[in-house]
Amino acid sequence: MHKRGMKELVVPGVIAVSVLVRLVMGLASYSGWNTPPMFGDYEAQRHWMEITLHLPIRQWYTYDLQYWGLDYPPLTAYVSWLCGLIAHWIEPRWVALNQSRGIETPASKLFMRLTVVILELLVYIPALVMFARVWQGSRSKRTQELALLTILLQPALLLIDHGHFQYNSVMLGLTLFAMNFFATGQDLLGAFCFVLSLGFKQMALYYAPAIGSYLLAKCLYLGPTAGGKLFIRLAMVTSLSFILLFLPFLPPFSPLSTVLHPISRIFPFSRGLFEDKVANFWCASNVVFRWKHWASTYFLLKLSTLLTALGFLPSVVVLLRAGIKLYMASIEDSVQRKEKLSHTPFLPLLPYALLTSSLSFFLFSFQVHEKSILLALMPVTLLLSGAPVDSPVYSWGILVNNVAVFSMWPLLKRDGLAVQYIATLLLWNRVIGYNPVRLPPKSFIQFISMGAYAAAIALHVLEWVITPPARYPDLFSVLNVLISTPVFVVAWLWSIKCGIEVGWALGGLGGERKNASDEKVTVVKGSYRQVGGRAVSLGYAQSRRREADRSRASSVVADAVS
Repeated sequence: MHKRGMKELVVPGVIAVSVLVRLVMGLASYSGWNTPPMFGDYEAQRHWMEITLHLPIRQWYTYDLQYWGLDYPPLTAYVSWLCGLIAHWIEPRWVALNQSRGIETPASKLFMRLTVVILELLVYIPALVMFARVWQGSRSKRTQELALLTILLQPALLLIDHGHFQYNSVMLGLTLFAMNFFATGQDLLGAFCFVLSLGFKQMALYYAPAIGSYLLAKCLYLGPTAGGKLFIRLAMVTSLSFILLFLPFLPPFSPLSTVLHPISRIFPFSRGLFEDKVANFWCASNVVFRWKHWASTYFLLKLSTLLTALGFLPSVVVLLRAGIKLYMASIEDSVQRKEKLSHTPFLPLLPYALLTSSLSFFLFSFQVHEKSILLALMPVTLLLSGAPVDSPVYSWGILVNNVAVFSMWPLLKRDGLAVQYIATLLLWNRVIGYNPVRLPPKSFIQFISMGAYAAAIALHVLEWVITPPARYPDLFSVLNVLISTPVFVVAWLWSIKCGIEVGWALGGLGGERKNASDEKVTVVKGSYRQVGGRAVSLGYAQSRRREADRSRASSVVADAVS
């Protein structure tokens, strides 16, 4: 299309193709299809439209909790109410209170599937387009378009939202909007978008340590005066945003005790350490160490909180040290001080921090679902989208995505999505041109990739030809966990390593930075400019030659940020 002078049609064409894939995916079965009495996640989302439409707000989180009681934050409830209002206008039977439970007419299923697609078109896809233009602003149009296509066809999100049936793309899109606004210096708007993400799904808390540390680091970087003002404004915007979300549950609209209803439902600690087989530390280690038999729920809650905090602590330290070090290095640099309100030099650390934080929560936190890996997939796919084919980021990004889809195979198999599972994996890997044989030979990433893929294929073959013994009905699910978990652990360690290396190379973890007189800083609207005077994006970086002892760190930025 570029050669034929139709450049302006490429992005709409990419979006149209991705929407078509989503619509085709929606023709398959879904969670709980034709399985009474509880059905599945599909029925849960539909039921929430029913209760939010017909019941007063103070009853939303208390009504018939045994049948898919509402357990997501208020923004999900408001969106469910809006969807229910539209459904009632089209066909009241779809959301009739109590009488519509388990409804699976072709028309109602079409409506439900379209709500996911339309919400993606309103939130997630615009955030991706903005990401390509802001974070990839210094790249060619073709690179931006390929990055957009790579993220739009990400198989895990397609399978869960349009196959299994959920609305994770809304939460991810709001977080991505926050990242985009941070990259353009609109921190208050970014903070507001992240609160909306938290208000839609509590799983967005996986990103909270990284987002909070980045904003605090920027306040430190700006110095006492400008940084203090930004901190106060961020605190006010965040507080007011949460108050706005919970306003119908607060006086004078409802008694103060009403606000405890959504809070108690959002954080269900009574469910235990884990339910289904999840590819994280607790489920994998439970094979040899029965956690639930050895320790109480309260102790496991405290232990999981401690391990989670230790897991994301390195990314927090790297960001905060970057803010402090860069502030100290620029105290006497009046030229650069003037530029601080326009850009943040340690912005490339944010995707790695998001990856470290989300993987830490997935691996170590309390009550994790297999679908929670979607939160780690967003930052790693953003990094992958602009990385050169021969870079480690490219190889790690694809490995984590492929293994994540494999880790959800027991869920997808239960939903009847085997064909979609294979088709989306093959399509995505083909589109991005991935060939595991072409990885750097005898490298660590090649060893991990080939081992993981061989084990995954072998397990699928065994599952196809062998019936698990009656004594171990979950044998294949447990083997899936034991294959997937080590990959996620190594990816978590890799993200920490990359964050430290990039922080060091940016001057935030030691060493002297050049004065502004030596390296002029420029800021170009529409793209991110890294400190050092060179145009960079998430997918491309070039560092100036620095002192001899900084040469290795400069090469690290060119490799890691790519």
